[in-house]
Amino acid sequence: MNDKLSQLNTEQLNLAIPALESLETLTMVEVINREDQGVAMAVQSALADVAKAIDLASGAMALGGRMFYVGAGTSGRLGFLDAVECPPTFNVDPTSVQAVLAGGDDAFKWAREGVEDSEAEGAEDLARHGLRPEDVVVGLAASGRTPYVMGALGYARHLGAITISISCNPEPEVALYSDVTIAVDTGPEVILGSTRMKAGTAQKLVLNMLSTGIMVRLGKTYKNLMVDMRATNKKLVERVRRIVMVAADVDYAEATSRLNAAEGEAKIAILMTRRSLSLDEARDQLKTAGGHLDRALSFAQEMNG
Repeated sequence: MNDKLSQLNTEQLNLAIPALESLETLTMVEVINREDQGVAMAVQSALADVAKAIDLASGAMALGGRMFYVGAGTSGRLGFLDAVECPPTFNVDPTSVQAVLAGGDDAFKWAREGVEDSEAEGAEDLARHGLRPEDVVVGLAASGRTPYVMGALGYARHLGAITISISCNPEPEVALYSDVTIAVDTGPEVILGSTRMKAGTAQKLVLNMLSTGIMVRLGKTYKNLMVDMRATNKKLVERVRRIVMVAADVDYAEATSRLNAAEGEAKIAILMTRRSLSLDEARDQLKTAGGHLDRALSFAQEMNG
């Protein structure tokens, strides 16, 4: 085994658990579950860095920057999952949060493990995506030393873009290229080196917080409601109605009527209802408030009284 690799916590044999094949099935899954329970506590130790990343990234995106998740294997796929959820959940442009996966999008379905070994390809893939200095690059590497990710972060730093890394070992090499280093020490896996398990769970938890926190700071929520979500199916249409009902304190029929008047935009429907505004007035005030519904409501109240 490569000497550097053998020093990583994620590549150690977990001596705290018995051989899984020797256990009854229920006992085996209990062992796995016990190991998983430590992941949230490991993430807790990195929360200050997660908060720094949210503040940096949201500041850049508020000025028109985009965010790129870059990774290989499981790490890259987790970034891909988070990126594709942002447009329907927060109604952002699909280009505002993008995933760059080693081996291309096809590597999401078919493992191509060897492609992670090239720093040059990481840089080249970001260049092909037209990375700009005002953008944000989030490098995902469970090991903290994936060449593809380090190449991408190095290229981003050279351009002047904000760089953030998420890894699952202390003192990761990607820290050399990162403005913010989120290092979650998940320790040895239940199966040696199977970082799709605890390390994968930790990265998913961090990504959930990162993208959600950024969108909150960008005004995509109001009182923990997804007021900017895109209603693209029957379930989501009903969810938007419930959001308007809660935020505007109206019944189902009134929420439906207000949404129709607002051309399906929950934020506009809420603002029109709570501040007795026309469609154009609500849109103007929301624009003045930078898309933040709480600010628009306060602004409208000041104007009215």
